[in-house]
Amino acid sequence: MTKVSVCIPTYNRANFLIYSVQSVLNQTYQDFELIICDDGSSDNTSEIIAKFQDSRIRYIKHHQNLGRSRNMRSGFDASEGNYFIKFDDDDALTPEFLAKTVSILDNNKTVDFVCTNHWIINQNHDKIESATQENTTKWGKDKIGIGIINDLEWQTFYHQSLQVGSTLFRRSCLAEVDYMRPEADGCEDFDLLVRLALAGKQGYFLPEFLMEYRFHGGQTSLKQNLHFLKAKVFCINSYQFKDSQLEAKRIIKLAQAQQDLGLRLIEQGNTKEGRTLLQQSNQILGSSKRGNLGIIISYLPQNLREIMFQSFRKMRPKDYTEQVRSQTL
Repeated sequence: MTKVSVCIPTYNRANFLIYSVQSVLNQTYQDFELIICDDGSSDNTSEIIAKFQDSRIRYIKHHQNLGRSRNMRSGFDASEGNYFIKFDDDDALTPEFLAKTVSILDNNKTVDFVCTNHWIINQNHDKIESATQENTTKWGKDKIGIGIINDLEWQTFYHQSLQVGSTLFRRSCLAEVDYMRPEADGCEDFDLLVRLALAGKQGYFLPEFLMEYRFHGGQTSLKQNLHFLKAKVFCINSYQFKDSQLEAKRIIKLAQAQQDLGLRLIEQGNTKEGRTLLQQSNQILGSSKRGNLGIIISYLPQNLREIMFQSFRKMRPKDYTEQVRSQTL
């Protein structure tokens, strides 16, 4: 039986997919299968995959778009390895990723998954050291020591320091939590890690940069994506923590997500639902300038609302993610 299943879900990214696939084929550890699940791409993805002459590659072509989570689930359902990793079609693994993470799982039978740190790369495949360091600091990866993660619920839910794409899992632990929930579509990676923590699974952190996470201009901002925000509210609302301090943080995080969603709904013209969410968030967060301003804007004509929200975004300074995305070929 194949030891490791590597899954790359893809949709209309043939240009980046070549690099992603090659990063798997270049692994120093070679006992793997590579499953590429195509969510109804209309570009030349099929032709690109056909050029790779490797019997370990399995190509699943969906003739209609299923959505991110269902497409990812199709790759998982088809996998046969004892270990499993999924990463996006614009990202990549460094050559020693599998060798080092497989070794940890082989030698630590109680560990359910191994998460590594990752590089930030741009659309030219260049490693951006400054952005990588900022990313490491922002998500607190520099504060996690090597070994078993003792505060896994805090790290997955509150700090969000771990990433699915840089993690090798035992397939059995993913099956136990039913892998990807369709309701969490757009927020499924965060949701999966939190649910694993709530299920009492054991994570291990390896602070080596063994994966490449790409920022590029073709990506949409998840912070502004209505689909993502709805999924985020669903996910946070579905959890419950025994740790009273973390549960209190969850309630605040839910209110913050409701505020973000409320503002986005008001911007798009869904006034009633948007105001309701802002009012609900104010009950937890207190009366905030951001929430109150959103309610005031909700009484403006639709064209003025859009202009105001766009103006606010332009006033915000670019962070490292936007700076990397703005780099051109």
